[in-house]
Amino acid sequence: MQRKEINTKDRRTKYTRSVIREALMGLLHIKPYSKITVTELCRLADINRGTFYIHYFDVDDVLDDIVTESFSDVSQTIGHVLCPQKETCTYPFCQKVQENKALWPLFMDETVSERIIKQLAGKSKEGFISYLMQHSDLTFEQAESIFYFQIHGCLTINRLMLQNNCRDWHNVQQTIDRFIRAGLQEFLQDGE
Repeated sequence: MQRKEINTKDRRTKYTRSVIREALMGLLHIKPYSKITVTELCRLADINRGTFYIHYFDVDDVLDDIVTESFSDVSQTIGHVLCPQKETCTYPFCQKVQENKALWPLFMDETVSERIIKQLAGKSKEGFISYLMQHSDLTFEQAESIFYFQIHGCLTINRLMLQNNCRDWHNVQQTIDRFIRAGLQEFLQDGE
C-alpha cells in the first residue's frame, strides 16, 4: 500500500511541476519574463500559491528548472566544435534550439537568454578553457574570451535565425562550425 502511495505522490509532483513550467512558457509568448508573477503562474496552472511554493521558491526557480531539463543533453562547447566525426558528436546547443520550437520563447527574452547563457557557461566553461590552455599557448583570459565570444555568438545567431524564420539552419550551422574550428586550429598546437 505504501509503494502505491509513493508512486501516486511522484506522479502528482511531476504533473504539478510540469503545469507550472508550461504556464511559464505560455506566458513568455505574451509578455516579458520580468513582468511574470507567481500569481499569474498559479492562475494559469490552476493551482494555489501554497502548492506553487511546495515545488518552487520563485519564478526564477521555475525558469532554472526549465533550462536544466531542456538543455541537459547538449554537448559541451569544445566537444561539439572540435569533434572530427559529426555523427558521433554529442547534441550541439544551437541545433537543439533550432529544432525545438517550444524553446524559442526562451531566446527572445533578454533576461531569460542571459540566464541560459550563465547556466550553460557554468556547465562547459571549465572544460573548454582547460582544453584550450592545455593545447595552446593561450592564457586563461584569452581562452575565456574565446569561450564567451563563441557562446554569445551562438545565442545571437539563434535569435537571428528565429527572427528571420531561417529554413536553412543546418547549412548556417555547418558554416559557423567551420569558421570556429578554423579559428581554434590557429591556436592549437600540433593540430590537436
